[in-house]
Amino acid sequence: MEARVWIKLVLAMAVITICGCEKKDANVKQQKAKPEAKEIRQMSANRESFGKTPDGKQVDLYTLANINGIRARIISFGAILVSLQVPDRRGNLGDITLGFDKLEGYLGAHPYFGATVGRYANRIGKAQFKLDGKVYKLAANDGENHLHGGIKGFDKVVWKLEDIGVTDEGAMVKMSYISEDGQEGYPGNLACSVTYTLTKNDELRINYDAETDKTTVVNLTNHSYFNLAGQGNGDILGHELMLNADKYTVVDTGLIPTGENRSVKNTPMDFTTSMTIGSRISQVKGGYDHNYVLNKGSGALALAAKVYEPKSGRIMEIHTDQPGVQFYTGNFLDGSITGKGGKVYKKHYGFCLETQHFPDSPNKPNFPSVVLKAGQKYTTVTVHKFYTK
Repeated sequence: MEARVWIKLVLAMAVITICGCEKKDANVKQQKAKPEAKEIRQMSANRESFGKTPDGKQVDLYTLANINGIRARIISFGAILVSLQVPDRRGNLGDITLGFDKLEGYLGAHPYFGATVGRYANRIGKAQFKLDGKVYKLAANDGENHLHGGIKGFDKVVWKLEDIGVTDEGAMVKMSYISEDGQEGYPGNLACSVTYTLTKNDELRINYDAETDKTTVVNLTNHSYFNLAGQGNGDILGHELMLNADKYTVVDTGLIPTGENRSVKNTPMDFTTSMTIGSRISQVKGGYDHNYVLNKGSGALALAAKVYEPKSGRIMEIHTDQPGVQFYTGNFLDGSITGKGGKVYKKHYGFCLETQHFPDSPNKPNFPSVVLKAGQKYTTVTVHKFYTK
Protein backbone atom coordinates (compact mmCIF):
# COMPACT_ATOMS: atom_id res chain seq x y z
CA MET A 1 0.00 0.00 0.00
CA GLU A 2 2.80 2.37 0.98
CA ALA A 3 4.62 1.44 -2.25
CA ARG A 4 1.57 2.33 -4.31
CA VAL A 5 1.28 5.73 -2.57
CA TRP A 6 5.00 6.34 -3.09
CA ILE A 7 4.65 5.57 -6.84
CA LYS A 8 1.67 7.92 -7.12
CA LEU A 9 3.63 10.69 -5.38
CA VAL A 10 6.60 10.23 -7.72
CA LEU A 11 4.33 10.35 -10.78
CA ALA A 12 2.54 13.45 -9.48
CA MET A 13 5.85 15.24 -8.85
CA ALA A 14 7.01 14.37 -12.38
CA VAL A 15 3.84 15.85 -13.87
CA ILE A 16 4.27 19.04 -11.81
CA THR A 17 7.91 19.32 -12.90
CA ILE A 18 7.04 18.85 -16.57
CA CYS A 19 4.24 21.41 -16.38
CA GLY A 20 6.50 23.80 -14.56
CA CYS A 21 9.13 23.45 -17.28
CA GLU A 22 6.56 24.02 -19.98
CA LYS A 23 5.32 27.11 -18.15
CA LYS A 24 8.88 28.35 -17.72
CA ASP A 25 9.59 27.75 -21.43
CA ALA A 26 6.43 29.67 -22.32
CA ASN A 27 7.54 32.58 -20.13
CA VAL A 28 10.95 32.59 -21.81
CA LYS A 29 9.28 32.63 -25.23
CA GLN A 30 7.07 35.52 -24.13
CA GLN A 31 10.08 37.42 -22.82
CA LYS A 32 11.88 36.92 -26.10
CA ALA A 33 8.82 38.12 -28.01
CA LYS A 34 8.48 41.35 -26.02
CA PRO A 35 11.15 43.38 -27.85
CA GLU A 36 9.52 42.47 -31.17
CA ALA A 37 6.13 43.55 -29.85
CA LYS A 38 7.57 46.97 -28.97
CA GLU A 39 8.61 47.42 -32.60
CA ILE A 40 5.05 47.11 -33.87
CA ARG A 41 3.91 50.58 -34.91
CA GLN A 42 0.44 51.84 -34.13
CA MET A 43 -1.73 54.42 -35.86
CA SER A 44 -1.68 57.53 -33.70
CA ALA A 45 -2.75 61.17 -33.61
CA ASN A 46 -1.22 63.44 -30.97
CA ARG A 47 -1.52 67.09 -29.98
CA GLU A 48 1.06 69.37 -28.34
CA SER A 49 1.95 73.05 -28.11
CA PHE A 50 3.92 74.73 -30.90
CA GLY A 51 4.04 78.19 -29.32
CA LYS A 52 1.96 81.35 -29.43
CA THR A 53 1.32 84.11 -31.96
CA PRO A 54 2.37 87.69 -31.12
CA ASP A 55 -1.21 88.41 -30.00
CA GLY A 56 -1.15 85.47 -27.60
CA LYS A 57 -3.08 82.84 -29.54
CA GLN A 58 -2.10 79.24 -28.83
CA VAL A 59 -0.73 77.29 -31.80
CA ASP A 60 -0.95 73.50 -31.66
CA LEU A 61 1.14 70.85 -33.38
CA TYR A 62 -0.67 67.69 -34.52
CA THR A 63 1.37 64.58 -35.28
CA LEU A 64 -0.20 61.78 -37.32
CA ALA A 65 1.57 58.44 -37.65
CA ASN A 66 0.71 55.24 -39.47
CA ILE A 67 1.74 51.60 -39.05
CA ASN A 68 4.55 51.92 -41.62
CA GLY A 69 6.30 54.76 -39.80
CA ILE A 70 5.13 57.64 -41.98
CA ARG A 71 4.62 60.77 -39.91
CA ALA A 72 2.82 63.98 -40.86
CA ARG A 73 3.07 67.05 -38.65
CA ILE A 74 0.53 69.87 -39.03
CA ILE A 75 0.12 73.10 -37.06
CA SER A 76 -3.06 75.05 -36.40
CA PHE A 77 -1.43 78.26 -37.68
CA GLY A 78 -2.30 78.34 -41.38
CA ALA A 79 -3.29 74.64 -41.20
CA ILE A 80 0.32 74.19 -42.35
CA LEU A 81 1.95 70.85 -43.11
CA VAL A 82 5.29 71.39 -41.38
CA SER A 83 6.86 68.01 -42.10
CA LEU A 84 6.21 64.70 -43.79
CA GLN A 85 8.52 61.80 -43.06
CA VAL A 86 8.42 58.87 -45.48
CA PRO A 87 10.79 55.91 -45.97
CA ASP A 88 13.24 55.51 -48.82
CA ARG A 89 13.85 52.18 -50.58
CA ARG A 90 16.00 51.03 -47.62
CA GLY A 91 13.33 51.90 -45.11
CA ASN A 92 15.10 55.01 -43.81
CA LEU A 93 12.74 57.85 -42.95
CA GLY A 94 13.34 61.30 -44.40
CA ASP A 95 11.46 64.60 -44.19
CA ILE A 96 10.44 65.50 -47.75
CA THR A 97 8.84 68.93 -47.20
CA LEU A 98 10.49 72.32 -46.80
CA GLY A 99 9.68 74.38 -43.72
CA PHE A 100 10.78 75.50 -40.28
CA ASP A 101 11.48 73.89 -36.93
CA LYS A 102 9.78 76.65 -34.94
CA LEU A 103 6.66 78.80 -35.19
CA GLU A 104 8.73 81.98 -35.60
CA GLY A 105 9.70 80.89 -39.11
CA TYR A 106 6.07 80.65 -40.18
CA LEU A 107 5.17 83.97 -38.55
CA GLY A 108 7.76 85.74 -40.69
CA ALA A 109 7.90 86.17 -44.46
CA HIS A 110 8.15 82.89 -46.35
CA PRO A 111 6.88 81.51 -49.67
CA TYR A 112 3.82 79.67 -48.28
CA PHE A 113 5.74 76.60 -47.06
CA GLY A 114 3.17 73.83 -46.45
CA ALA A 115 0.31 76.31 -46.14
CA THR A 116 -3.40 75.93 -46.69
CA VAL A 117 -4.07 78.90 -48.97
CA GLY A 118 -7.36 80.69 -49.60
CA ARG A 119 -9.90 82.13 -49.95
CA TYR A 120 -8.59 81.95 -53.50
CA ALA A 121 -5.38 80.03 -54.24
CA ASN A 122 -3.14 81.37 -57.02
CA ARG A 123 -3.63 84.71 -58.79
CA ILE A 124 -6.57 86.95 -59.62
CA GLY A 125 -5.75 89.54 -62.29
CA LYS A 126 -5.70 93.23 -61.34
CA ALA A 127 -6.86 92.19 -57.85
CA GLN A 128 -10.54 92.35 -58.70
CA PHE A 129 -13.44 90.38 -60.16
CA LYS A 130 -17.09 90.91 -61.01
CA LEU A 131 -19.80 88.75 -59.47
CA ASP A 132 -23.54 89.19 -60.04
CA GLY A 133 -22.86 92.58 -61.61
CA LYS A 134 -20.78 93.92 -58.70
CA VAL A 135 -17.02 94.53 -58.80
CA TYR A 136 -15.09 93.28 -55.78
CA LYS A 137 -11.66 94.80 -55.19
CA LEU A 138 -9.06 92.65 -53.46
CA ALA A 139 -5.64 93.30 -51.95
CA ALA A 140 -2.93 93.69 -54.60
CA ASN A 141 -0.12 91.72 -52.95
CA ASP A 142 1.62 90.45 -56.10
CA GLY A 143 2.33 93.53 -58.17
CA GLU A 144 -1.04 94.68 -59.46
CA ASN A 145 -2.50 91.21 -58.89
CA HIS A 146 -3.99 89.31 -55.95
CA LEU A 147 -2.17 86.16 -54.79
CA HIS A 148 -3.16 83.31 -52.43
CA GLY A 149 -5.90 85.12 -50.56
CA GLY A 150 -4.24 88.46 -50.01
CA ILE A 151 -2.26 90.12 -47.25
CA LYS A 152 -3.74 87.96 -44.50
CA GLY A 153 -4.98 84.83 -46.18
CA PHE A 154 -5.90 81.49 -44.66
CA ASP A 155 -2.19 80.71 -44.24
CA LYS A 156 -1.76 83.49 -41.64
CA VAL A 157 -4.59 82.72 -39.20
CA VAL A 158 -5.06 80.20 -36.39
CA TRP A 159 -7.49 77.44 -37.30
CA LYS A 160 -9.79 75.85 -34.71
CA LEU A 161 -9.42 72.16 -33.86
CA GLU A 162 -12.61 70.23 -34.64
CA ASP A 163 -11.49 66.63 -34.27
CA ILE A 164 -8.37 64.50 -33.88
CA GLY A 165 -7.99 60.77 -33.53
CA VAL A 166 -7.73 57.41 -35.26
CA THR A 167 -10.53 56.14 -37.48
CA ASP A 168 -10.95 53.10 -39.72
CA GLU A 169 -9.28 55.11 -42.50
CA GLY A 170 -6.28 56.25 -40.48
CA ALA A 171 -4.96 58.97 -38.19
CA MET A 172 -6.69 62.29 -38.78
CA VAL A 173 -7.02 65.90 -37.69
CA LYS A 174 -9.76 68.32 -38.74
CA MET A 175 -9.53 72.10 -38.40
CA SER A 176 -11.97 74.89 -39.24
CA TYR A 177 -11.88 78.62 -39.97
CA ILE A 178 -14.53 81.27 -40.65
CA SER A 179 -13.55 83.94 -43.17
CA GLU A 180 -15.83 86.89 -42.51
CA ASP A 181 -17.77 88.84 -45.12
CA GLY A 182 -15.50 91.47 -46.65
CA GLN A 183 -12.26 89.95 -45.38
CA GLU A 184 -9.52 90.69 -47.93
CA GLY A 185 -12.33 92.02 -50.13
CA TYR A 186 -14.26 88.77 -50.59
CA PRO A 187 -18.06 88.64 -50.22
CA GLY A 188 -19.87 86.31 -47.82
CA ASN A 189 -19.09 84.63 -44.53
CA LEU A 190 -17.24 81.48 -45.56
CA ALA A 191 -17.12 78.60 -43.07
CA CYS A 192 -14.47 76.15 -44.17
CA SER A 193 -12.58 73.14 -42.88
CA VAL A 194 -9.55 71.10 -43.83
CA THR A 195 -9.00 67.48 -42.79
CA TYR A 196 -5.64 65.73 -42.98
CA THR A 197 -5.80 61.92 -42.91
CA LEU A 198 -2.74 59.67 -42.91
CA THR A 199 -4.00 56.29 -44.09
CA LYS A 200 -2.84 52.73 -43.53
CA ASN A 201 -2.01 52.63 -47.25
CA ASP A 202 0.68 55.33 -46.98
CA GLU A 203 -1.53 58.12 -48.29
CA LEU A 204 -1.84 61.66 -47.00
CA ARG A 205 -5.37 62.72 -47.87
CA ILE A 206 -6.45 66.36 -47.65
CA ASN A 207 -10.17 67.12 -47.70
CA TYR A 208 -11.53 70.65 -48.00
CA ASP A 209 -15.11 71.69 -47.25
CA ALA A 210 -16.79 75.10 -47.26
CA GLU A 211 -20.19 76.83 -47.12
CA THR A 212 -21.15 80.47 -47.56
CA ASP A 213 -24.11 82.72 -46.69
CA LYS A 214 -23.62 84.87 -49.80
CA THR A 215 -22.46 84.17 -53.35
CA THR A 216 -18.65 84.17 -53.41
CA VAL A 217 -15.64 82.54 -55.03
CA VAL A 218 -13.46 79.88 -53.42
CA ASN A 219 -10.39 77.88 -54.42
CA LEU A 220 -8.40 76.09 -51.70
CA THR A 221 -5.15 74.17 -51.96
CA ASN A 222 -2.05 73.07 -50.09
CA HIS A 223 1.23 74.80 -50.93
CA SER A 224 3.83 72.27 -49.78
CA TYR A 225 7.31 72.32 -51.31
CA PHE A 226 8.56 68.78 -51.86
CA ASN A 227 12.02 67.30 -52.25
CA LEU A 228 11.83 63.50 -52.31
CA ALA A 229 15.58 63.26 -51.64
CA GLY A 230 14.94 64.97 -48.30
CA GLN A 231 14.40 68.62 -47.48
CA GLY A 232 17.54 70.68 -47.98
CA ASN A 233 19.36 67.85 -49.77
CA GLY A 234 20.09 69.56 -53.07
CA ASP A 235 17.86 70.62 -55.94
CA ILE A 236 14.92 68.78 -57.46
CA LEU A 237 16.06 68.95 -61.09
CA GLY A 238 16.87 65.22 -61.17
CA HIS A 239 13.37 64.22 -60.05
CA GLU A 240 11.36 62.48 -62.77
CA LEU A 241 7.89 63.95 -63.28
CA MET A 242 4.77 62.83 -65.10
CA LEU A 243 1.82 65.21 -65.40
CA ASN A 244 -1.48 63.84 -66.68
CA ALA A 245 -2.16 66.97 -68.71
CA ASP A 246 -2.11 67.58 -72.47
CA LYS A 247 -2.61 71.34 -72.07
CA TYR A 248 -1.62 74.24 -69.86
CA THR A 249 -3.02 77.74 -69.33
CA VAL A 250 -0.92 80.32 -71.20
CA VAL A 251 -0.01 83.32 -69.02
CA ASP A 252 1.07 86.92 -69.60
CA THR A 253 4.12 88.63 -68.07
CA GLY A 254 2.27 88.95 -64.74
CA LEU A 255 1.55 85.19 -64.72
CA ILE A 256 -2.16 85.81 -65.32
CA PRO A 257 -3.81 83.39 -67.80
CA THR A 258 -4.69 84.87 -71.17
CA GLY A 259 -7.61 82.47 -71.51
CA GLU A 260 -5.86 80.17 -73.98
CA ASN A 261 -5.29 76.51 -73.11
CA ARG A 262 -2.34 75.43 -75.24
CA SER A 263 -1.10 71.96 -76.12
CA VAL A 264 2.11 70.84 -74.42
CA LYS A 265 3.08 68.60 -77.33
CA ASN A 266 6.59 69.20 -78.71
CA THR A 267 7.31 71.88 -76.06
CA PRO A 268 9.34 72.00 -72.81
CA MET A 269 5.97 72.00 -71.02
CA ASP A 270 5.30 68.37 -71.94
CA PHE A 271 5.42 65.92 -69.01
CA THR A 272 2.83 63.50 -70.37
CA THR A 273 5.64 60.95 -70.30
CA SER A 274 8.04 60.96 -67.37
CA MET A 275 10.91 63.46 -67.76
CA THR A 276 13.43 64.91 -65.35
CA ILE A 277 12.35 68.33 -64.15
CA GLY A 278 15.68 69.86 -65.13
CA SER A 279 15.92 68.40 -68.62
CA ARG A 280 14.30 71.44 -70.31
CA ILE A 281 13.84 73.96 -67.54
CA SER A 282 16.39 76.31 -69.13
CA GLN A 283 13.99 76.66 -72.09
CA VAL A 284 11.23 77.98 -69.81
CA LYS A 285 11.79 81.62 -68.88
CA GLY A 286 12.03 81.91 -65.11
CA GLY A 287 11.39 78.20 -64.61
CA TYR A 288 8.11 76.34 -64.29
CA ASP A 289 5.26 78.24 -62.63
CA HIS A 290 2.28 77.14 -64.71
CA ASN A 291 -1.18 75.73 -64.27
CA TYR A 292 -1.73 72.45 -66.11
CA VAL A 293 -5.17 71.46 -67.40
CA LEU A 294 -5.69 67.92 -66.15
CA ASN A 295 -6.98 65.47 -68.75
CA LYS A 296 -9.74 64.01 -66.61
CA GLY A 297 -11.30 67.41 -65.86
CA SER A 298 -12.94 67.94 -62.47
CA GLY A 299 -15.28 65.86 -60.35
CA ALA A 300 -13.76 62.38 -60.25
CA LEU A 301 -10.66 61.48 -58.25
CA ALA A 302 -7.89 60.63 -60.73
CA LEU A 303 -4.12 60.58 -61.10
CA ALA A 304 -2.76 64.07 -61.72
CA ALA A 305 0.98 63.63 -61.24
CA LYS A 306 3.68 61.10 -60.42
CA VAL A 307 7.18 61.99 -59.19
CA TYR A 308 10.16 59.65 -58.78
CA GLU A 309 13.48 60.45 -57.09
CA PRO A 310 16.10 57.92 -58.28
CA LYS A 311 18.60 58.07 -55.40
CA SER A 312 16.11 57.48 -52.59
CA GLY A 313 13.68 55.44 -54.65
CA ARG A 314 10.78 57.47 -53.28
CA ILE A 315 7.70 57.88 -55.45
CA MET A 316 4.82 60.27 -54.85
CA GLU A 317 1.54 60.08 -56.73
CA ILE A 318 -1.00 62.89 -56.53
CA HIS A 319 -4.68 62.14 -57.13
CA THR A 320 -7.29 64.89 -57.15
CA ASP A 321 -10.80 65.82 -58.23
CA GLN A 322 -9.68 69.34 -59.20
CA PRO A 323 -9.40 70.44 -62.86
CA GLY A 324 -5.86 71.81 -62.62
CA VAL A 325 -2.49 71.61 -60.88
CA GLN A 326 0.05 74.42 -60.55
CA PHE A 327 3.57 73.13 -61.14
CA TYR A 328 6.20 75.39 -59.54
CA THR A 329 9.92 74.70 -59.26
CA GLY A 330 11.01 76.98 -56.41
CA ASN A 331 12.33 79.60 -58.81
CA PHE A 332 12.39 82.34 -56.16
CA LEU A 333 14.26 80.36 -53.51
CA ASP A 334 17.65 82.05 -53.33
CA GLY A 335 19.49 80.76 -50.27
CA SER A 336 18.20 83.52 -48.00
CA ILE A 337 15.94 81.13 -46.04
CA THR A 338 17.32 78.71 -43.46
CA GLY A 339 14.87 75.91 -42.82
CA LYS A 340 14.59 72.78 -40.71
CA GLY A 341 17.79 71.41 -39.25
CA GLY A 342 19.71 74.48 -40.39
CA LYS A 343 19.30 73.54 -44.06
CA VAL A 344 19.58 76.46 -46.50
CA TYR A 345 17.00 76.50 -49.30
CA LYS A 346 18.51 77.47 -52.63
CA LYS A 347 16.96 77.86 -56.07
CA HIS A 348 15.03 74.77 -57.20
CA TYR A 349 15.43 73.04 -53.81
CA GLY A 350 11.73 72.21 -53.80
CA PHE A 351 8.79 71.80 -56.17
CA CYS A 352 5.07 72.40 -55.68
CA LEU A 353 2.12 70.60 -57.24
CA GLU A 354 -0.86 72.66 -56.10
CA THR A 355 -4.15 70.99 -57.03
CA GLN A 356 -6.67 73.72 -57.80
CA HIS A 357 -9.05 75.50 -60.10
CA PHE A 358 -7.35 77.66 -62.70
CA PRO A 359 -5.77 81.03 -61.85
CA ASP A 360 -7.99 84.08 -62.52
CA SER A 361 -11.05 81.90 -63.03
CA PRO A 362 -13.39 84.59 -61.61
CA ASN A 363 -12.44 86.73 -64.63
CA LYS A 364 -12.42 83.91 -67.22
CA PRO A 365 -15.97 82.70 -68.06
CA ASN A 366 -14.53 79.86 -70.18
CA PHE A 367 -12.68 78.37 -67.19
CA PRO A 368 -14.37 75.94 -64.76
CA SER A 369 -16.49 77.92 -62.32
CA VAL A 370 -15.25 78.77 -58.83
CA VAL A 371 -18.53 80.39 -57.74
CA LEU A 372 -20.11 79.10 -54.53
CA LYS A 373 -23.66 80.14 -53.69
CA ALA A 374 -25.51 80.12 -50.38
CA GLY A 375 -26.88 76.65 -49.71
CA GLN A 376 -24.23 74.96 -51.85
CA LYS A 377 -21.32 72.96 -50.47
CA TYR A 378 -17.74 73.22 -51.67
CA THR A 379 -15.94 69.92 -51.25
CA THR A 380 -12.73 68.66 -52.78
CA VAL A 381 -10.02 66.12 -52.02
CA THR A 382 -6.36 65.59 -52.91
CA VAL A 383 -4.44 62.41 -52.10
CA HIS A 384 -0.65 62.06 -51.90
CA LYS A 385 0.37 58.39 -52.14
CA PHE A 386 3.90 57.19 -51.32
CA TYR A 387 5.90 54.09 -52.17
CA THR A 388 9.38 53.13 -53.41
CA LYS A 389 11.13 51.19 -56.11
